[in-house]
Amino acid sequence: MRHASLTRAPFLALLCAACLALAEQDPRAEVRRLVDTGQYAEAERAARAGGGAMTVLLGDVLVLRGKLAEAQSTYASAITAGSSDRLSAEVALAELARRRGDHETATQRATSVVNAYNNMNAPSGDAHIAAGRAQMLLMVGSSSAASRALAAFDAATAADSSNLEAQRRTGDLFLLRHGNEDARSAYRAVLRRAPNDARAHLGLARVEDFEGKPTALATVRKSLAANPSLTDALAFAARLHLEGEGYDSARVYARRAIAVDSASVPAWSLLGATAWLTGDSATFRTARAAAEALQPQPSDFYTELAEASIRHRRYADANVLAQRAVSLDTSSVLALTVLGTNQLRLGLMREGQATLDRAFKLDASDARNKNTLDLLDAMASFKTIDTGRFRIVAPPEEADLLALYIVPLLERAYDTLAVRYAYRPTPPVRLEFFRQSADFSVRTLGAVGLGALGVSFGSLLAMDAPSARERGTFNWGSTAWHELTHAFTLGASGHRVPRWLSEGMSVFEERRAQAGWGASATTSFVSALSAGRLRPMSQLNDSFLRPRFPEETQFGYYQASLFCEMAVELKGITSLSAMLVAYRDGADTPTVFQRVFGLTPAQVDAQFNTWIRARLATPLRAMASNDVMAASDTTRPRSDAMSNTMRRAMQHLERGEKDQARAALEEAQRMFPEYGGTDGPSWFLAELARDRGDTTAAIRLVSDVTTRNEVAWEANMLEADLRERRGDAAGTMAALERLLWISPYDPTLHVRLALLAVVRNDFLRAVRERRAVVALRPTDLLEARYELAKALAAAGDNAAARRELLDVLEQAPSFEKAQALFLELRAKKSPEGVR
Repeated sequence: MRHASLTRAPFLALLCAACLALAEQDPRAEVRRLVDTGQYAEAERAARAGGGAMTVLLGDVLVLRGKLAEAQSTYASAITAGSSDRLSAEVALAELARRRGDHETATQRATSVVNAYNNMNAPSGDAHIAAGRAQMLLMVGSSSAASRALAAFDAATAADSSNLEAQRRTGDLFLLRHGNEDARSAYRAVLRRAPNDARAHLGLARVEDFEGKPTALATVRKSLAANPSLTDALAFAARLHLEGEGYDSARVYARRAIAVDSASVPAWSLLGATAWLTGDSATFRTARAAAEALQPQPSDFYTELAEASIRHRRYADANVLAQRAVSLDTSSVLALTVLGTNQLRLGLMREGQATLDRAFKLDASDARNKNTLDLLDAMASFKTIDTGRFRIVAPPEEADLLALYIVPLLERAYDTLAVRYAYRPTPPVRLEFFRQSADFSVRTLGAVGLGALGVSFGSLLAMDAPSARERGTFNWGSTAWHELTHAFTLGASGHRVPRWLSEGMSVFEERRAQAGWGASATTSFVSALSAGRLRPMSQLNDSFLRPRFPEETQFGYYQASLFCEMAVELKGITSLSAMLVAYRDGADTPTVFQRVFGLTPAQVDAQFNTWIRARLATPLRAMASNDVMAASDTTRPRSDAMSNTMRRAMQHLERGEKDQARAALEEAQRMFPEYGGTDGPSWFLAELARDRGDTTAAIRLVSDVTTRNEVAWEANMLEADLRERRGDAAGTMAALERLLWISPYDPTLHVRLALLAVVRNDFLRAVRERRAVVALRPTDLLEARYELAKALAAAGDNAAARRELLDVLEQAPSFEKAQALFLELRAKKSPEGVR
């Protein structure tokens, strides 16, 4: 196991409530106030007027304004003059050297600062901070520099609890090491004393973005409200807009950052990334030239381009760009991390692990690399099953079981989608299963916390194994179909399809694959539609990237899939592939709408609104609120006819008033006939019908649930039992098959399905089910293998049956049933069987 080295010293609670009166008496306080509010020109004039005591502070202001050459000479003069804050000047020069990509000079100066600091008897707060900054420059190649940096910042806080700079730097250090909780605590400690601190708000925004929270953009806006000139906040806002495919906004924020600080490599990088992704070659060349002038080996520029490409799912492009970044700076941990994790996304497992090992050797305190490398160590024991088109990678105890079902499903999906989208992903498509959701999250992000069930990077898919989730919360078959669809839509569009459409197509294809799969209308979705809380189609990407309320992203999946339904109704199934081709050719969404549908975005929005309201007209009437809730209010419960009717039905059931309950439930069913939730009327009506012995009605009603709800475990069990009692073998088998896609771990289901398959002479299915029982390693494994041999023989594969029996008899020579079957098969002339 690899161990990250950074730990937290307990100094976050040291801030006190003392006012800043003494600080305000310092003539430098006015310069700092001007800096904190973004008045950099005024701050520069005030610093120049302050004389020699302001030299280092003047250098800091010049850096903020992009006047790097003048800042360098200003810092140098402070050192020559023996300024009391010369350590701050020295570390600032080291940071400027790092910005230029001059690692040797940066390391020399940082080492000099640390040595001087260590020889001090009573370091000042500024000296503590300078030492911490120097240690941060020395973290590459040092296993302890991060801890020493933290200790220095904590010492500054201990000496003066009002030292907000030390707290900000502490938060920055933790964020750099992916210690998001400690970073959040540090930034919040600053904000308790200075609620408008722009840098602390920026730090919190970065924490939120790291955690995948949709509030990051709103938080960075607080930072910019406090300091409109904070270049790092402007660049971060540009990155967030770029991630959300808001290219115009990203461009505006990047240019605003450059206007403040024309020497900002991050700002030029984001402008370049926006131009790269939109095909603006002239702006890209300008941005690249500016970055090269500032950093002759602009590794940071290409790393930013690689990260932007990854966020836009253009993984092959990202690989080329990250390799360029690493070639320009072989010691860049960030570039190596971006390259290594992206190689893993492309299925280049050995190369990715080797690259991350290089990054880890340079900086062992990077938690994401440690997590990923530990996971790769664990995955070394996984079993790989190659089928030609597919490569299934799963924990050894589950691989054989899962492959029995997932391989045929993927083959069917591949053939179906290849025809639909005129595209074939390059085989083998790799699918990885994980028994722990945390492991799947690490595989995807390098950190725990991803709430998704699966992910597609193109020809590499990763997802939770069915064992990773509580039974009845997850359908692993529909999830696999969903993720494989992404491989087609990403590939057919050259990885340029926007997220909303790619997700919508995947959910749409789930529903086409099997009844009950994919998202469906819920009462909360219809309520949101009724209240006008859904975004128009032209803005739907924001539902995924910046949801306004907890359910909005989930609503976005379903809404996007309904758009696909509408598109097919209007223009036929080829309209979907036509959209992908248009995106592949570089068109933006308005152009795609015009090219494929002949409509503007506003017209698409209006048409979809009309279409969806017609599609859900009946439940919309039922959801008509008796207590109208404002569209912006996401907390107040709705009072609607459907909910009121269901509440009344439940009250009747609790009192044992079954006839009254049935009447209320039937009324609710008429209000929302499409609803298949297990909290809906069909499920309760089915139970009532079963209790009164009306199996015909019970089957009809429970089918309303099982054909609309992909995780309805109990409903499928009820349907299987009811159909089996009526002698409906085919219907029983269909219900049992649905259960296996919810959870395949109950051996009794497999035995039951195998027996039914034999009754229907479906011997291949019986073989599959007997193999599943063996894969589950039952207590009586020999009996299970004997039953497998019987099924193989019944399927005509006598050779495979004899092999199975020989293995059984080697372990249990006196197993009489196995002996008898083996002799029987031996007496027959075995045809050439196929396994």
